[in-house]
Amino acid sequence: MAEIFDSHSHYYNTRFDNDRKEVLNGLKDKGVGLVLVAGCDIESSKKVSQMCRDYNFVFGSAGVHPTDSIRVTGDYLSELRKLFSENPKLVAVGEIGYDYFYDTPKEIQTKFFREQLTLAKELDKPVIIHSREASRDTLELLKEFKPKGVVHCYSSSTEVAKEIVNLGMYIGFTGVITFDNAKKAKVTAREIPLDRILIETDCPYLAPVPFRGQRCDSSMLTYVADAIAEIRGISREEVIKASYDNAIRAYEMESLI
Repeated sequence: MAEIFDSHSHYYNTRFDNDRKEVLNGLKDKGVGLVLVAGCDIESSKKVSQMCRDYNFVFGSAGVHPTDSIRVTGDYLSELRKLFSENPKLVAVGEIGYDYFYDTPKEIQTKFFREQLTLAKELDKPVIIHSREASRDTLELLKEFKPKGVVHCYSSSTEVAKEIVNLGMYIGFTGVITFDNAKKAKVTAREIPLDRILIETDCPYLAPVPFRGQRCDSSMLTYVADAIAEIRGISREEVIKASYDNAIRAYEMESLI
């Protein structure tokens, strides 16, 4: 049976404070083989790095999320460089990008996005892109910098997704794809190549139906795989196996596992 790779999670979130160890240690028995924990600022990125040390199946990313950028002080790029130099299990810069749902000034978001895309080039690392209500501006920078990596929690149009895939990047789908109103995500999951699809939780957020509104964890990705399998007319196993292999390639982890 193929193992699940949860390609984007936030297990340092306070909603796991009471049972984090139990949840993580129980994932193997639920078919989860690997987990990527994504940082959102310097503090969380440090927590991610420690989790990578504590659990052999956990890998991570370090970066500053667009909505967290307004709170960053000091030489954050040097802090990120230090984290990457100290831990080879930090495999990507992220999550970084644009988020226009909240009111963080665009000029600040652009500054941090550009700086971290440049850092990823410097370190030769993939990126994890967050893009909310900002697909065209995001695509513009992706075309300029041509990074390798993933656009996670995809919710924009299929046309934009195809442009992202044509740049050599991957698309991550969450529990949102199980929602009735996720029409764009469903079409995109059908239309883009299977070898560019990742499955992810973004946990503790975005639990799939029938758990919508509850705390999410990696074991729920079978429901995401089922949704994509139904959309594409293939088996759950095919989706899980493809997304596992895709995530290994996307995060360039072949030599680490």
